[in-house]
This record gives sequence, structure tokens and C-alpha cells, in this order.
Amino acid sequence: MAGPVLADTGPLVAVLRKRDRHHPWARAQLGARPAPLVTCEAVLSETFFLLQGVLGGSEALAAMIDRGLLEVRFDFQDESEATLRLLRKYSDIPMSFADACLVRMSEMHRSSQVFTLDKDFATYRRNGRERIPLIAPW
Repeated sequence: MAGPVLADTGPLVAVLRKRDRHHPWARAQLGARPAPLVTCEAVLSETFFLLQGVLGGSEALAAMIDRGLLEVRFDFQDESEATLRLLRKYSDIPMSFADACLVRMSEMHRSSQVFTLDKDFATYRRNGRERIPLIAPW
């Protein structure tokens, strides 16, 4: 059984912003994946912020959550030690808090894939050495 698709900020914005250069790719990927996408609150925060200037963008994101197409399945309080360890390990990149949460989620869900536009995910490793399976346009 395939694990969850872990959604990063970039593809969520691209799905909802028609002018985004990755919009067609992101929409096609979204349509090819079973619902729900899974994410963390940090990604939602970034996505809502970036959609402020997109007419109807924030409401469309909220509708995805309301319809169960996007779910939050991460509790930082429970995963703070491991998440902070990742932030320290990748401080030279630097790793964002949202990226650290997604990497930790990929460690927790071994058969997951990260849906991203962020090339830093090609550098990040889960469990110290493992490449993270990605859904990315590059």
C-alpha cells in the first residue's frame, strides 16, 4: 500500500495560482494522486500567506481542507526533538521549519512521497542517509 503524499508549499500554491509556471504540472500531479494530501501546519501557514495576493486563493485552500483533500497529520509538540535535530543538521542550507516538519513526516511514514518544487529536498535525507522519495518537476 502506498503511503501518503506529503504536500509542500510550492505545489499547493501552484495548484491554486493559475499564473504559476508550475500550475499545469501541479494540477496534473494532484489529479493523479489519491486524496487526501497530507501536510503540516507550517506548510499551511506559508501557503495561506503566499496566496494572499491571489484572488480566491485562500478560500480555495480552505475549501481543500474543508472537503478533506488536504489534511494536517503532524504534531510538532510530539515530534519537536526530531524536528529540531533536522533544523540543526541542515542549518547551513538553511532548512525552513516547514521543510523540517515534512522531512520528519517522511521519516514517520516510510512509504510516503514529498510533493515539492523545492530542490533542497534532493539534499535532505531521512533517517540520516535515505533519499526522500519525491514528486517534483525536475
